[in-house]
Amino acid sequence: MLQEGTISAAGCPALTLIFGQQSGCVCNLRLVGDIHNKDISPLSFRLKLRFLNLWIFELNMAISDDPTALTLEDLPELLKNDTSVKLAGCDIDGILRGKLVSKKKFLSIASSGFGFCSVIFGWDMHDQTYFKELKISNKENGYRDLTAQIDLASYRRIPWENNVPFFLVSFYEPEGQSVSACPRSVLGRAVEKIQAKGMSAMAGADHGFCIAEYEFYQFKSPSDPTASERNSSSTAKFLQENPPSALPSLTEGMFGYSVTRPVHNQDYYYGVYKACEEFRCNIEGWHTESGPGVFEAALEFGEIRGMADRAALFKLTVKSIASKFGITPCFMAKPRQNLPGNSGHMHISLCDPETNQNLFARSEPDPNAPYEDIKHLSDLGRHFLAGLIEGLPYVMPIFAPTINSYKRLVENFWAPVTVSWGLEHRAASIRLIAPPTASPKSTRFEVRVPGADTNPYLVLATILALGWRGVEKKLEIPIPPLGKGEDVGGASDKGVRLAKSLREATDTFKSKDSIAREVFGDDFVDHFAGTREHELRLWDEAVTDWEFKRYIETV
Repeated sequence: MLQEGTISAAGCPALTLIFGQQSGCVCNLRLVGDIHNKDISPLSFRLKLRFLNLWIFELNMAISDDPTALTLEDLPELLKNDTSVKLAGCDIDGILRGKLVSKKKFLSIASSGFGFCSVIFGWDMHDQTYFKELKISNKENGYRDLTAQIDLASYRRIPWENNVPFFLVSFYEPEGQSVSACPRSVLGRAVEKIQAKGMSAMAGADHGFCIAEYEFYQFKSPSDPTASERNSSSTAKFLQENPPSALPSLTEGMFGYSVTRPVHNQDYYYGVYKACEEFRCNIEGWHTESGPGVFEAALEFGEIRGMADRAALFKLTVKSIASKFGITPCFMAKPRQNLPGNSGHMHISLCDPETNQNLFARSEPDPNAPYEDIKHLSDLGRHFLAGLIEGLPYVMPIFAPTINSYKRLVENFWAPVTVSWGLEHRAASIRLIAPPTASPKSTRFEVRVPGADTNPYLVLATILALGWRGVEKKLEIPIPPLGKGEDVGGASDKGVRLAKSLREATDTFKSKDSIAREVFGDDFVDHFAGTREHELRLWDEAVTDWEFKRYIETV
């Protein structure tokens, strides 16, 4: 459908534009060139046009907020002014791997997919192939190609890369079945289970649904006279020759929720917020957190698969914008000893897609509730909570995937250390948010174990799979809530200690009777466990600064 209209922007002479709307979701704008004021100079016109271009970009993004109706037939019109398209998929560590392709190539593969080297499932985050080769990608199968299938609904444009079109992909075997370790597919399979029962899972924080919350430290990237700009590559080079303690924080001291600290780096602070808005990974809340140079972002709510996409793209956005300001964001779980770590809390609720009713909320308080904390929690919500509690010890490598992750899960630093839960209890592994402290429509669970170093697809898939297992089996909550004002380890804490190391966690995860095997299947568990065992071997063979300093002279 084409419409012609006349607009004016920032004092610019009226311009005639043709608005082309495709499938109700994508708006392209074409300047026809009817300048009503013939006396305007070309230079003045170009300056005014900058404001118009910004308006056009913002209108395009606003209309494209829900591109789910985008079809293959829409693509030529959508991309008519583009020469290339960027594509990316997620590996097992939550890292986006991708490439830029020509528009001609993209249009030829949009339906069928394209070959993508399986090595991204055969190597670690630093591109070192696994010591023990795994089934998906190895020398024997020649690190074969997988099929990368483009998800048209993931369309957006990258504002800091000249507005280049961007799509996410999922990975499939040549025979057509999804790759067992593809994070987007792992989450998709978990979602399909509950959709079959007429429910949907929401993640975010509007009207009581959920949020993905990320905390991260930020460091000033060191100067490198050979580099065009200071960025994370400069930081990596610096750390080859200097201890991490030599890397200066963006700001010093503890000042959570400060309204003055962001002003010190306001172009960066607002630049990240704006870029996330334009890239459709919108931030709902954005503030300093307690710790030197620490920020926290809460992402807007939404359907769980879209939430996972936005969580992955949020990290990409922060890292991309930060590099332009000489800043290195750090999402590792525990960057600094004796300071709080970086969490990646995830909230979740189930709702009826027809009525939008929160299925964790109880219509009336239960006078016979076994615990006061769950008086307002529905039976389905109680079973979901029981599933999370029972399964938590078996999935720790997903919630804490690195050696460093377990340095965060220690006492006295706002992190959980036991299998525990409680109404509005921030020391627990699972915080129930429900009446009377929240509205019924806001009822949800905040899973507080994951760190910012996690893969959002796998974390959300795990929460959903464990909770749904509890619903299917009608599990009862096995332990009482933490007492009000009581920390973990107190008299009311009946939960077991969370794994203290990646080795302990991986052994439980891959055990024969692991609940992880029950909800994810052997293929995924064996692959993911193999990747963690690779990480453990690297750690076992590493000589750390601590060892060198401790033993260089004394032994």
